[in-house]
Amino acid sequence: MSKSKHTSPAQGLAYKRREDVAYTNPAFVDSKSSISNEPETKDIVTIGQDISFKTNGHPKTIGFEDDSKYESNSSIKGSSNLETHGKSTPTAQVMPNVHFKDEISDELSDSVKIDMVKDVGNHSNGSTEFPRSSPDADVQSKIIHDKTNNNIVPGDKNIAEDEEVKWLAWMEVQFKKIAGEDGEISLEEFKNALGVKKSFFAERFFTLFDSDKSGSIECDELMVGLRKLTKGTPAEKLKFLFDVYDANESGTIDIDELKTVLRSCMEESSLQLSEDDLDSLTALLFESADEDGSGEISFDELKAELEKHPGVIENLSISAAQWMKPPSKKKQKDGFSRYFTKRYILNNVRKVLFFLWYVLANIGFGIYAGWNYRTSNGFIIAARICGMNLNFNCMFILVLMLRKSLTYLRMTKIGNLLPIDQHILFHKMVGIMIAFYSAVHTIAHLGNAILLDKSRDDLKLWEILFTTKAGFGWVYDTAILTGWGLDIIVVIMVICSMPFVRRSGHFQVFYWTHMLYVPFWILVIIHGSNFWKWFVAPGLLFILEKLSRSKFIKRARYGNTYIEEITLLPSGVTHLEISRPDNFSYKAGDYLNIQIPAIAEHEWHPFTISSAPEMDGRLWLHVRSAGHWTKKLYEHFENYDPGETEDLDDDHCPMDDIERRRKSAVGSRRKSTIEVLNAMQFGRQRSKSMGFVKPSFDKKEVEKQNRIKKKNKHVKVKCYIDGPYGTATREIFQTEHAILVGAGIGVTPMASILQSIMYRYKESKRTCPKCSHSWFGSIAHTAMKTRKVDFVWINRDQKSFEWFVSLLTNLEIEQSLDNEEEDDSKIIDMHMFMTAAQKKTDMKGIGLQIALDLMHEKSNKDLITGLKTKTQPGRPDWNQLFKSFEGEKKGKIKVFFCGAPQLGKIIKEAAERFSFAFSKENF
Repeated sequence: MSKSKHTSPAQGLAYKRREDVAYTNPAFVDSKSSISNEPETKDIVTIGQDISFKTNGHPKTIGFEDDSKYESNSSIKGSSNLETHGKSTPTAQVMPNVHFKDEISDELSDSVKIDMVKDVGNHSNGSTEFPRSSPDADVQSKIIHDKTNNNIVPGDKNIAEDEEVKWLAWMEVQFKKIAGEDGEISLEEFKNALGVKKSFFAERFFTLFDSDKSGSIECDELMVGLRKLTKGTPAEKLKFLFDVYDANESGTIDIDELKTVLRSCMEESSLQLSEDDLDSLTALLFESADEDGSGEISFDELKAELEKHPGVIENLSISAAQWMKPPSKKKQKDGFSRYFTKRYILNNVRKVLFFLWYVLANIGFGIYAGWNYRTSNGFIIAARICGMNLNFNCMFILVLMLRKSLTYLRMTKIGNLLPIDQHILFHKMVGIMIAFYSAVHTIAHLGNAILLDKSRDDLKLWEILFTTKAGFGWVYDTAILTGWGLDIIVVIMVICSMPFVRRSGHFQVFYWTHMLYVPFWILVIIHGSNFWKWFVAPGLLFILEKLSRSKFIKRARYGNTYIEEITLLPSGVTHLEISRPDNFSYKAGDYLNIQIPAIAEHEWHPFTISSAPEMDGRLWLHVRSAGHWTKKLYEHFENYDPGETEDLDDDHCPMDDIERRRKSAVGSRRKSTIEVLNAMQFGRQRSKSMGFVKPSFDKKEVEKQNRIKKKNKHVKVKCYIDGPYGTATREIFQTEHAILVGAGIGVTPMASILQSIMYRYKESKRTCPKCSHSWFGSIAHTAMKTRKVDFVWINRDQKSFEWFVSLLTNLEIEQSLDNEEEDDSKIIDMHMFMTAAQKKTDMKGIGLQIALDLMHEKSNKDLITGLKTKTQPGRPDWNQLFKSFEGEKKGKIKVFFCGAPQLGKIIKEAAERFSFAFSKENF
């Protein structure tokens, strides 16, 4: 039967209910089979009867006109026929007193049953009929809504029906957006809507949704298909998944079909595995599912295989189609109220107390200034209050950026009482207050100037504001003029400090405009007669710190430092190995500032040290290309020629298993000699045809290009280092149970910490002098209080794991040497997450994830990273993860995070729910 171009959601609802009954059959009989053998129930109400229900004494109805417009509070209207591709199709004959209920009062009975038992076109008996364009058009369906159907209990009917109505309306809106003017969804439109990357799943979903095989999907078909995926029973979802896998519709799944599915799952999850790995996964999954050894997987066998993974079938869906969900009412954000909750205060005691001290200090200084000028006019009082607070804040903003002093303070007992980790947060807050006080201070002086202009005949307003004639100021009467200069500097610095400037590749703008702090403080000293008293102590400390960071002092203290080796890693990450001075002492998780004259002669940039303090001779930095300077760094070494002394056959960075698999997956292979010679001959012929003069083969030039193309290079590039500077991670070894969370390149401080822990762990190794048996003893309490470390690393793609996969492999080996049978004795547990990978509950990822699980169980090796630790798809469930950590009972827990600020907020809120301490790394 041809389809109508204009099918209302009400008709789509009829299709859904009929489909639900067909797929609910446990035996999964053919959809055309009759299911009229269901037991009869009482209180059946046909649509021909009046089923409108009263709410507050008035009928409350929901209706749909035959032009597909959704209208609330109206009855269903319809004509007897609906034009469908030139054919007249009977539609619902609904009397004016027939309504779809929207709300049900408490007086309603617990069961509302609608019996649709008449065939299309049978009008003689006065029953109500619905058009049927789906394959099961001959099915006589009973749709029963009671407490035994869909688990709808009387108290939940209102909610369920409201959600149904909203979903129908939302799907119609989304359908129109996707389908466009023709009112039908093509395959390409369907792929874009579902967010499916490759064609296999899109084509299979499209085929199954297109119930009449017309080559396009209409609204009713879309809702029937999506309802199975989003609201269907586990049996419906499983049947749909089986149909997706059964590409040739033979009723079974053969090994070739399974391999095609797994390959498509890999593409959807952005995974790159070799053909050998894919064959192994296919064979392993097929062998596990094919219980009878018939060479084919039946529906029952697939069901049995999936039931080995509890919760998977029940939650099966398509995660990419976010547009399927109606927009929910946005939860009102807590806003500032969150900061006044007991839980927040208890988890941020130091920060809250420090903030209260800061507020009270501003209030106290303001009251003091206002009292001293209480006899002046209001403008003068306001200006003096802001002026006094500007003296305090312009001094305090400098104190908050004395990095060396704060690093030393962190190691004292006083440091434990101060929120040193939030010094940048408070620095930004004080900057905002300076801008606020400056604006009010300026406005107040403008008001006073107007009053002065009215009271004195010898002064004009412009003379007061733009000359020294008024005589304000302790240095050549320049208070007004320096004030304008200060206002301009504050505006420039505030604007150029905004995130949209710093994080949009314009760090130089932020850096150089922040250098205006020099004229700013000079002008403040000239502007205010008392500011020098506030500035003298922190100013001297600041000058001493700046001198200690100068190149001359650095050279005298550390000697010449060079970048001695670089490795270009995936995703634009540059691994730098720098010569480490003997007197350069730092802690795990510290960072330093680096200047590379070859990149930018005057710019310093902070990066976390990723090597362990116990490692001699070298400092490691991992720099991700995120801005102008970092991209220039990567490009510089990408085109860098290490010189003829570089051994072309010696690659310091060995190729590990994951790299070999990646190269195999993208089809890399060693070219044969004949292919190389043919390519060289083609190149010479092409050079001659393009007019190149040099026809001969330049061996030295080829060697140079080979050196340049290397990912690992031995170099000698001069650099200057400044540091080290401490971070919150210095508390790691004083924490009983530490949770380290690194997101992307935010793993660098965690890498340093993990290496340092293993160095300390190995130092505790003991050996029996008689039998040479070795074991790891207890670590001295003074060296490390840490009893357990849970390391969580979140990456978007597979390649990012290559940054530290060798390091993590070594950590696993070290721990497994003497603790192969004692998992509880491991000090470090790893948890890897790949966000681009489809989860096991996603139809585009379930097959691959189950196969990966089977492979991991068999070989104790993860195919994604090569580690023993299984990589989990998707984002972590922080509540579930933290609950498992809490259950380990290893002591007081603290979470250390380094990564994107948005993720940091999510993790911090989760940590607060479990009363875990939390700290994040800031620059």
